[in-house]
Amino acid sequence: MTKESKIADDDHVVIKFRPRTAAETAKHRAEPTAAPPQTQPSDLSRYKRASEPDDYRHRMRMNIAAGLFTVALIGFGVWLAMSIADLRRTQDCILYGRRDCAVIPQPTGK
Repeated sequence: MTKESKIADDDHVVIKFRPRTAAETAKHRAEPTAAPPQTQPSDLSRYKRASEPDDYRHRMRMNIAAGLFTVALIGFGVWLAMSIADLRRTQDCILYGRRDCAVIPQPTGK
């Protein structure tokens, strides 16, 4: 006894899936398939926020804040990568037994 459960709400339908057999797949391959029927997309007006107006100024401020935060994260990531590379370079130098591994800053004045 097979039961199909259908929900009366909008367009929700429960579909029972059956395992494919070799005979069914060969039969479906031999038959040309018809194009699926074209359906119109459902109305999206139920998702529209009609009660509150679009606050363009607030949205642009949030976009700028998100952009600055992204730039700060990228800058921090680059600084961290450079620091780790410098630390690795210094550690390799020390492990090779060299004695002149420290970076000596050069004076820039006259």
